[in-house]
Amino acid sequence: MRILKSSFVLLLILSFSATYAQYTEVINSNRPGVSESAFSVGTGVVQFEAGAFAVSEEHALANYEVSGFGLDFAIRYGLLFEQLELQLDGVYQNDTQTFTGTNIPTKNPRSNFRNFTIGAKYLVYDPYKNAEEAKPNIYSYHANRAFNWKSLIPAVSVFAGANIDSKANPYTAFGVEGVSPKIMLATQNNFNGGWVFVMNFIKDRIGTNQSDFQYILTLTHSFTPQWVVFGETQGIQSDFYADNIFRFGGAYLWTKDFQLDANIAFNTKDTPSIFNIAFGASYRLDFHKDKEIDNGTSAKDSKGDKRKKKKKKKKEDDFDS
Repeated sequence: MRILKSSFVLLLILSFSATYAQYTEVINSNRPGVSESAFSVGTGVVQFEAGAFAVSEEHALANYEVSGFGLDFAIRYGLLFEQLELQLDGVYQNDTQTFTGTNIPTKNPRSNFRNFTIGAKYLVYDPYKNAEEAKPNIYSYHANRAFNWKSLIPAVSVFAGANIDSKANPYTAFGVEGVSPKIMLATQNNFNGGWVFVMNFIKDRIGTNQSDFQYILTLTHSFTPQWVVFGETQGIQSDFYADNIFRFGGAYLWTKDFQLDANIAFNTKDTPSIFNIAFGASYRLDFHKDKEIDNGTSAKDSKGDKRKKKKKKKKEDDFDS
């Protein structure tokens, strides 16, 4: 289901007004989709994203069926800079592949990580950095409802990491094992009315027999501060596997640090056909601290306070004399 990511990648579930900085007052999760938002979780934040999904596949030409379950997870940590995020994520699957082309069906139990990746994401361009420019016009209702052309300029981040694949993995191409590079370009547009559009362009397992190119397009809409729905399409292309997967679902913000989600995933071909149901949750440990901003007046204020104290003491001495 969730072909390893964040992502968690994942998907940013936030309202338009909440994304002017990396750190947000509510959890910034890549769930319930598999795309990766352009923004990090913020410095001092440790975030856990995990889910479970049912596996159901049927291959018309190879005459096999697959049924089982899987677990996906991601750990995200904001380090040093607001723009930087470290990630560890993976997808583990356990299933039974049953070949039905013979009189006596043959079963092949399988289990392994479909993906296991460690890497870092960095925001290289943030169009929402200057929050003052995006403040509402309190004098014009129509001005606030008008389309903001600047919202067409997306936030852009880059990801670089490494896949770790075990030997004889049933979910990878023959000969794929060890460490291989993964890179990604992620963009994000935030539109008025709670709409968010995320695009990911990924080159995975570079230099191996399964060098995938993937794109993920995710559109999210928040009806209320708690409820969000999304639609997503994921394209995968390589010599080993090609597919186009669609996902639909939603998420509920239980508290500012805890989110629940659910989605379904399916494709439109029968080599193999895919239908998965997934449930998940996201939780963060928030140790974020805002940086103190020195506007250049602190030294002047300090000198001024000293002068006031000297004048007050001089008046007291004159009164005593």
